[in-house]
Amino acid sequence: MKLVTEMYEHQRRAVEKLSKIKIGALYMEMGTGKTRATLELIKIRLEKKRIEHVIWLCPCSVKENLRRDIIKHTGEENTELITICGIETLSSSIAANLKLLELVQNKNCYLIVDESNMVKNHLAKRTKNIIRLSEYCKYKLILNGTPITRNEADLYAQWYLLDWRVLGYKSYWSFAANHLEFDDYGRLRKTLNTDYLTEKIAPYSYQIKKDECLDLPEKTYEIQYYNLTDEQDKHYEYVANKLFFYVDEIEPHTIYRMFTGLQNVISGYKVTVKEEKEEFYNQYNEKVIKSRIIGMEKSRFFESEKENPRIQKLLEIIDKIDSKILIFCKYTDEINSIVEILNEKYGEDSAIPFNGELNIKNRNKNLDKFRNGSRFLVANKSCGAYGLNLQFCNYIIYYSNDFDFGTRAQSEDRVHRIGQNKNVHIIDICAAWTLDERIINCLKKKENLVDTFKKELEEKKDEEFLYSWIRKKYSRNKKFNKMVKYIDKYDLREE
Repeated sequence: MKLVTEMYEHQRRAVEKLSKIKIGALYMEMGTGKTRATLELIKIRLEKKRIEHVIWLCPCSVKENLRRDIIKHTGEENTELITICGIETLSSSIAANLKLLELVQNKNCYLIVDESNMVKNHLAKRTKNIIRLSEYCKYKLILNGTPITRNEADLYAQWYLLDWRVLGYKSYWSFAANHLEFDDYGRLRKTLNTDYLTEKIAPYSYQIKKDECLDLPEKTYEIQYYNLTDEQDKHYEYVANKLFFYVDEIEPHTIYRMFTGLQNVISGYKVTVKEEKEEFYNQYNEKVIKSRIIGMEKSRFFESEKENPRIQKLLEIIDKIDSKILIFCKYTDEINSIVEILNEKYGEDSAIPFNGELNIKNRNKNLDKFRNGSRFLVANKSCGAYGLNLQFCNYIIYYSNDFDFGTRAQSEDRVHRIGQNKNVHIIDICAAWTLDERIINCLKKKENLVDTFKKELEEKKDEEFLYSWIRKKYSRNKKFNKMVKYIDKYDLREE
């Protein structure tokens, strides 16, 4: 295999370290060139006749981009040498598992797991299937931006598939007994002996951050605020109070349910909370009536999406930008609405969708359109956060956010990577005085919104109700600004 592109110095250091061992981990932030360093390691093993074939596992959404990267660095397809397979495929496809199993049994294969954080759950089918493949491979490599995306529990499965002897644990439970402490409800409370883990993986891993090796233009951040309509505001307060009543800090899904309901309202939906009443007798033989939520339904709040103030704010921002723009949304309905409105305003194929409703072939077709002519790519982070190289674009608008800092960081790196020569401008659209502000604050602090909310729940519960009442009573008259200062002064509102 020949390589036609030159390596950066940090890539050379990575190759120098990992070429001396059979297994390893490349922890290189997005945009620092993991693929080029990996291809160099493959070339070295091929020249020494240590391997005959490469199995490269990656997220399904990344497969085409990975194929193009390999062609860019080698000048050819290499289909006979490298087999690319989606990690998600190994969860369900018997045919794919059998084909790869046959490969590793008959050839000396180099197993590469790209975005290895996707196999951190030791109980997942795909993790078990990949571990089975790894047992036949002497040479193995995992690639990821960082060793840990959530907590130290992430390390076990990833390093077990490389070689259990590195950490020294043959089972997850022996690992957990030494490094994880849980509370009475089975939730991870804290990690233990982390220095031991760091010491164990250090000889087999290479880690580099973007700011340590690349002189990239800076990222600038901006928040564009707007207000809900009066009707939206009233509905937001109704949904907030209704769902907050059913929040149980022991059950995280009740918090997610409340956040989801509020985000739907902010995005332009009317949310109907469906309740059911149960009658039972307590220990004193007294009749008790208890309510519970059995579901939520949503419908369009506005007759036309053009009336949605969030859409109006997006169009206002776009009118000030004369460049290609990557727009991230949380919901598929938002993507479809935005594409329709932008194409109507700026011309057919000005905006291109990129989401899970499209198959891989159509996603790649739309990416080509965005590269070669279309002005807007409207995507969700689950599809657009991994593997895309969009250095030709330097504007990102987050129309709506989720609670995951990991995918947020990944999605920003779609444009902020090797090859970017302009300042990257990142704009968040935020509905003032709503959950949007809490989400953005937590993303800034690299915190998980649900965990943060759970910690504050007991002490803030009464204050949240008080703030909700104050806002509902005063937000639509002249006393509003005065009340806002009062709330801020006494810390009743999240900063």
